[in-house]
Amino acid sequence: MAESEAKPESSLKDQGNEFFKAGNYLKAAALYTQAIKKDPSNSTLYSNRAAAFLHLVKLNKALADAETTITLNPAWEKGYFRKGCVLEAMERYDDALAAFQIALQHNPQSSEVSKKIKRLSHLAKDKKRAQEVENMRSNIDMAKHLDVLKSELSEKYEAEECWKEIFSFVVETMETAVKSWHETSKVDARAYFLLDKEKTQTDKYAPVVNIDKAFESPHTHSSCFQFLRQYAEDSLSNAACLVAPKSIISYPQVWKGQGSRKWKYGQNDGFFVQFESPFLRKSWFIPSSTEKGQILCRDPVVLDISIHEWFPCLFKQS
Repeated sequence: MAESEAKPESSLKDQGNEFFKAGNYLKAAALYTQAIKKDPSNSTLYSNRAAAFLHLVKLNKALADAETTITLNPAWEKGYFRKGCVLEAMERYDDALAAFQIALQHNPQSSEVSKKIKRLSHLAKDKKRAQEVENMRSNIDMAKHLDVLKSELSEKYEAEECWKEIFSFVVETMETAVKSWHETSKVDARAYFLLDKEKTQTDKYAPVVNIDKAFESPHTHSSCFQFLRQYAEDSLSNAACLVAPKSIISYPQVWKGQGSRKWKYGQNDGFFVQFESPFLRKSWFIPSSTEKGQILCRDPVVLDISIHEWFPCLFKQS
């Protein structure tokens, strides 16, 4: 609220206050400006105009007037209060909080300032978390969660080039799925094959096969499995990654009947990733949740493939 005092230019200021109360902030600001020209050292006039500019969403001008108010009368809490309100409107919550805290130092009894501090503390915390969520959505790094897989591959495969290629294949498949989930809230059920660069007839065998119909019944599941196993052999693939959202799997629902000790993710939405190779098999579940209005994939969880496999072995185990 704009202040009113009996000062030399009270006529212009009082007129500005009346327009302010009536919601005519543009006229109020104009009258405060006229008063400032006649009394440029009056901190109340700058404070009032800052309030008017704030309502007009002229935030830079409002901030400048708040700063001038503080300069002219540094012991008056109103300047810091105005500054805090403007910074809040700018969504600079940490800076706004600092301004309100100074205002409270000058007027510890102000319930209005105390309420602002409480509100800003929550807003600053929420904004920080929202930024963290956005960073997690944007900066996807599956490799850091797959150290165990990397170690196991390096033990199973003698050639470093071979296991590194397979590891990169798994990481890329997972990251592509996570990005799709973040952008569209879904992933397509697909089998990704790591084809042999030298031996595979790439004009005959594609690196991706849709498997969205595989989970409708035991029959469709069995048929799809037989096809994929033959495809892996005929295409001379070195490895495969199967990806499927939990929501489309009618059969087999490997998370059911396991009890909370074996399946700890309740009704969480998400998707499965199953890695297949002649030397190693792994399975993960990537849970999903909504936080700060954003869909967020959580860290991949390693599953016991002997319990949670949703396809049998695609490759003959060596």
